[in-house]
Amino acid sequence: MSNRTFTIIKPDSVRNGNFGKILSRLESEGFRVLGLKKVNLSKPQAESFYGVHRERPFFPDLVKYMTSGTVYVAALEKEGAVPALRTLMGATDPSKADAGTIRKEFGSSIEQNAIHGSDSDENAKIEIAFFFAESELM
Repeated sequence: MSNRTFTIIKPDSVRNGNFGKILSRLESEGFRVLGLKKVNLSKPQAESFYGVHRERPFFPDLVKYMTSGTVYVAALEKEGAVPALRTLMGATDPSKADAGTIRKEFGSSIEQNAIHGSDSDENAKIEIAFFFAESELM
């Protein structure tokens, strides 16, 4: 099990002024930020990053949403990082997320659900490498 995971604080969170609150929450839950970047995703970047969903009906809307504003991408470290972040984020649909989760507190819909987190150790490695060189992680 890896101790690293990846997150994107999504455009709705940044637009609504919740980036700092979410980052603070991650740190208070024991995540260490190894790398952090403020990014405006291009359409090709978003299409490549979310390529696993290319055949899904929601793909065009996802790409449009993820390119609609500034996001923050971060490599995080914690014991059991992937499941720990998945639990802290809550269900994809904020209306079904448990109380106290990031998506329950900051998400407004399945699409605008505040935060992305890696769903496996393998994907965490891929997603971190998409945005960060190993030399950028401290």
